[in-house]
Amino acid sequence: MKKGPIITALITALVVTFIYRVDPQTDTPPAPPINGSGSRLSQLLSDNDLTGYATATTHRTFAFPADHGPHQEFRNEWWYLTGNLDGQNGERFGYELTIFRFLLAPNKKQEQISRWQSDQVYIGHFAVTDVKNEQFHVAERFSRGSMGLAGAQAEPFRVWIEDWSITAGSKTTATWRIQAREKDVSLDLHLIPVKPPVLNGQNGLSQKSTKPGNASYYYSISRLKTDGKLQLGENQYTVTGLSWLDREWSSSALSKDQVGWDWFALQFDDGSDLMFYQLRRKDGSIDSLSAGTWIDNNGSSQYLDVDEVKIETTDFWDSPLGGKYPSAWQINVPGLDVQLDVQPVIDDQELNATVRYWEGAVNVSGKRNGEKLGGRGYVELTGYGGIAESE
Repeated sequence: MKKGPIITALITALVVTFIYRVDPQTDTPPAPPINGSGSRLSQLLSDNDLTGYATATTHRTFAFPADHGPHQEFRNEWWYLTGNLDGQNGERFGYELTIFRFLLAPNKKQEQISRWQSDQVYIGHFAVTDVKNEQFHVAERFSRGSMGLAGAQAEPFRVWIEDWSITAGSKTTATWRIQAREKDVSLDLHLIPVKPPVLNGQNGLSQKSTKPGNASYYYSISRLKTDGKLQLGENQYTVTGLSWLDREWSSSALSKDQVGWDWFALQFDDGSDLMFYQLRRKDGSIDSLSAGTWIDNNGSSQYLDVDEVKIETTDFWDSPLGGKYPSAWQINVPGLDVQLDVQPVIDDQELNATVRYWEGAVNVSGKRNGEKLGGRGYVELTGYGGIAESE
């Protein structure tokens, strides 16, 4: 649900000062504080003041491919791709490429002091799981939305941070392309949508807490046929597989009594897919607004509320950085006669980025209507680790 109630206003908060400090090559001063005074950190962590930002409070009409592009009046937005890939010699990989966009201050008309000046901030996360060698490669980037360093556009669709990019043609079913390189790890993949976009929540409005505005506009393309090249060190692999695209935009964060979420995006070998996010409260209970979507092999979808999906954690993994993450699950959807066992391909798929979280490839086995059901997917776990310590 990348990232569900997200954002992780925390990610925004921790990088704003970094991005908006004085650039050593320019005379650009630091950006003024949000709302005129006070701490950027405390303001961005709060969901109390959304004045001036657009909010997700009513249903809207989605339009594709236009909605693949940016919605810059909202405080945060993300383009989130994950996938499971196979090499020609039986190798197995997982990948994540996510680009976040943040609006720092709404409707602020400031004198353009420098070409470096921008009210848009972009953050990228890039990760590759090498299953055979039990290695997890992670990279993170930050950039301001100026000087061509980072940005997003609808036509033709493109979102980028330096040489990390997600692009697509002008049709809903057009081929997507993702490119990312960090040191000796790189991806260059082509993705063809197998199913049309699916609206999550209630017709695309995904409510994350009872407070008005604590919601996002949320859709997925749950199945994209994928092929391309993956490089790890001196080894280059020709890979094929399936990817998943998640898109959300909003201006809110988690409510004060919510601590994180467990998000599942599962693709089954009968052509069906399941997305479900389980919002966790500080008292250990599951929030009643947890929800998901079942997507049949023909692309039709069914909304699932918190009472229709039962998730039981069956194992845990202790992070060497601190924190205990769930690490295996039994998922039951009684109304669809679905029983699933979900297992990570390797335990350590934790991103030690500005905000620490677990995001990893998983295998799925189980039954549907009494028949054997297998698959793969991705799971995201937030609120179990913490803020990465400064070096």
